[in-house]
Amino acid sequence: MLTFLWKFIVFYVFYTSGFLSNYVTFEDEANIPAIAKYFNTKGRYEEVNPYLREDILAVNRSILQPPLDECQQIHLTAIIRHGTRYPTTKNIKEMQQLYNMILHNASGEQSWLHELQTQWRMWYTEDMDGRLVQKGVDELKHLAVRLSKLFPSLISEEKLRGGFIKFITSSKHRCVNSTLSFKAGLTELWHIKDKEFDHAVNDALMRFFDKCTRFLEEVDNNPSAVTEVEKFKQGPEMRRVQQKIADILNVPYSSITYDMAEAAFYLCAYEFAIKTVNSPWCRLYDEVDAQVMEYANDLKHFWKRSYGYDINSKSSCILFHDVFSRLEKAAKENMSGQQVAEAVTVQVGHAETLLPLLTLLGFFNDSEPLTSTNFAAQTRRSFRTSHMLPYAANLILVLYDCGGGDLRLQPLLNEKPVTFPGLADQASMPLYQDVLQHYRDLLQGCDFETECQLFKQPAEV
Repeated sequence: MLTFLWKFIVFYVFYTSGFLSNYVTFEDEANIPAIAKYFNTKGRYEEVNPYLREDILAVNRSILQPPLDECQQIHLTAIIRHGTRYPTTKNIKEMQQLYNMILHNASGEQSWLHELQTQWRMWYTEDMDGRLVQKGVDELKHLAVRLSKLFPSLISEEKLRGGFIKFITSSKHRCVNSTLSFKAGLTELWHIKDKEFDHAVNDALMRFFDKCTRFLEEVDNNPSAVTEVEKFKQGPEMRRVQQKIADILNVPYSSITYDMAEAAFYLCAYEFAIKTVNSPWCRLYDEVDAQVMEYANDLKHFWKRSYGYDINSKSSCILFHDVFSRLEKAAKENMSGQQVAEAVTVQVGHAETLLPLLTLLGFFNDSEPLTSTNFAAQTRRSFRTSHMLPYAANLILVLYDCGGGDLRLQPLLNEKPVTFPGLADQASMPLYQDVLQHYRDLLQGCDFETECQLFKQPAEV
């Protein structure tokens, strides 16, 4: 009864304020697939922050916890992944192949299989190719509003109108449209109709991985760089998942390749992320199966974008230096008594933008690397892209002035405080100078041009 009353109060407040249609949803748990928390980079932001299922604009300012009451926020940099998108053309082709097999070859008495064969239709088309969906638009709008509530002195109408908030984006349509959506979240919140706000397209920063020759040659376009991934795809855990799917569908084992299994997993994930539907496709997997699929994708991200090879993280040197140069500029302006010219920087990119930078900063670095043979030993790993990189994932760095030259830097990932690796003794808001000291080698080196020169032998970690 109390839960119902609380929900009614929230409903009433938002209804009378005009926000209901855009912002408030209450989800029935039955609509959430049991395997939703294993969808890697195809997962919803709400699975990382479940409280948003009740109130999509909910924030908890107590998580910021500055050490002193007089601490003032002076600069914020937000590096944000685009919102929910359609599958890519490659994925859609694989989904179509699987759907054709279900229609023409699968058999069984299960009601959900009958539903797939008689009611579900393949509605994904190749021209969708990774474009932002309406859910993605809403995610960025909602994120903008939540961040304005978390950091009201920085993300404010005055700062936006005054030109103190800068927007940078990747050139990809899903990122540009995510940037437009973030801006719309603010302009709609403050009913701004008399002014538009520019954004800059900068692929050198937000798609650095396309510009790094060494990364492209030694990792991205090198099949041998993902040997561990291929071994796992051929290993006993994945074979069991594929054979189980074949048994359920009454088709030969040879019919269910890894790509087919992945296509079914993605269909479950996309149907949920885009349409909030607990699709019949999800019935092909139990939780153990989903953990295997998640591990296969985590292996790929580990070896192609993260700790597998040194160049993966070093390719983000240009973004690393850009972030810290903005922080340093804000710190110097503040210390000299000037108004900080760039109070907020919003940079929209990709999962492939965020992961190398998180790796360079040392986050989610387990004691043992992910390999094809240690799936069972890695059940408690910190490297879980399902937790790190859902749609609209974000890394936020907030610079505080706590008086007397005491500057602090707080990192947040997906709106939750995290601790800089190596600075755990200072909790989530270490001294800014200690952060600079901790990363001094990267700040003094980590030159993008030098790191990305092509060498004969790849450097492994």
